[in-house]
Parts: sequence; structure tokens; C-alpha cells
Amino acid sequence: MVLGYLNGIRYPTYDGPITDVDSNDIICNGGPNPLVTPYSQTVIDVPAGATVQAEWHHVLQPNGYNSADSADPVDPGHLGPTIAYLAKVPDATQTDVTGLGWFKIQEDGFDGTTWGVTRMYNAKGLHTIKIPSCIPPGNYFLRAEMIALHGASSYPGAQFYMECAQINITGGGSVQPSTVSFPGAYHGTDPGVKINIYYPAVTNYTIPGPAVFTCPGSSGSSTTTKTSSTTSKAWIRGHYASHAKHLTFSLGLR
Repeated sequence: MVLGYLNGIRYPTYDGPITDVDSNDIICNGGPNPLVTPYSQTVIDVPAGATVQAEWHHVLQPNGYNSADSADPVDPGHLGPTIAYLAKVPDATQTDVTGLGWFKIQEDGFDGTTWGVTRMYNAKGLHTIKIPSCIPPGNYFLRAEMIALHGASSYPGAQFYMECAQINITGGGSVQPSTVSFPGAYHGTDPGVKINIYYPAVTNYTIPGPAVFTCPGSSGSSTTTKTSSTTSKAWIRGHYASHAKHLTFSLGLR
């Protein structure tokens, strides 16, 4: 079922990064990139344990990946991690995103050879995120993020790009993950925020934020591989403005 562009997504009118980790804009964007209002009233149903995909693109393009644009889905020099968080909320259409408890559900950093953003680039913009199977049902914000570290040798310099989707998790369990706050989860002195990725050569990268939450008895949390076993898909897309630098946000149930 295609739900259409912009439904269920908080999206900005401008494509710039957030660079201040102590700003409320680090939560779901905004500030220098004002969010379009009124917000969508769509809440996207996602089964617990499902895999969803955020879809990143260089500019607004309803047809997805543009092979003619070498900077689609992102300039390949924007090296860094991809990350995803959830925050449980009473109502995913609520205006306020401050004061929430966030837990990390995915991260893909640097494996000694390749960055997470590069893997996303090679996947034509797809950022794969597994929803934990054990968390309580209900409304959540899903925060997908990419950090570009090409200018991160001083602070502020790292570029944070994020969108928040409004989702309703169905099924699930009763495990309550430990949470962190935004702002607060990142600091300008964190080794994953302030880093020269060119010299000396990076051999180990510490992704900012908490450890990835995993359900009891489960393992792993990084980007998963697309499969073809799904019997249905629901795509929900949100776009930046016409000069959008990075995110065409799509959620596809796998």
C-alpha cells in the first residue's frame, strides 16, 4: 500500500545540517531548517520485529535513486555513521518532541575499511533498520540519522542530518529499554563527534550515543541485508525541499 509523499514524516523546508548537539534541533531537525507545519496526521503502523528502511537522496526526487547524479543519495565524501533511535510517546502526532526518552536501535559506523554512510550510498540510499520485537506496542517517533564527518576535526564541524517518522508499533512485548535524552546524548567533545577522519588514518571509530538496544536473548543490531521474502510492502515517503541535500525519507516494511 503506497501512502504517499510526506505522510507520517516531520520534514524541513531547507536542507542544511544541524551542527549544535546542545540544540533542540538535534532531535528531529528544525531551527535553521524550519519544519513544515502543520505536521502530518498520519501514523504509520509497523509490526514489532519488522525491518524498515529510511531512504536518503541528494535532492527531492519522487522516483527515487538518480543514477545520473553522482551525489545521490549523498556526496560520497560525506563519510560517517548511520544511526536510528526510537522514543515512545503518547501520541505520535503530538507537536512537542522535547523531554523524550530515546533508545538506539541501529548503528553502522566504520569497520576499518568502509563507513556506514558509504554502505548506504552503495545501497542507493537505503538505510535498513530493524524494529525490536520485544518492546511495548504503541506510538513512537523513529529518528533516522546520518552524521557527515568530513569537517569534524573541530567543533562544531560534524554535520547531523535527521528526520523523525511517526509510527505505531503493533504486537511486541513488555521490555522497557534504557533511554537517553536529546539534546544530551551527544557532546561536542565525543570522539565520534570531534574527529579528523583524514589524518592520522582512522582505524577505530566510536559511534556517538548509547549502545544499541537488543532484546533479551537476541544479538546484533547493525544494518541488515535486504531480503526478498516479504509478501507486502508499505512505503511512506517524506522529502526535503527542492534543493534538499540529503534525505528523502521512506519507510518500507520488509
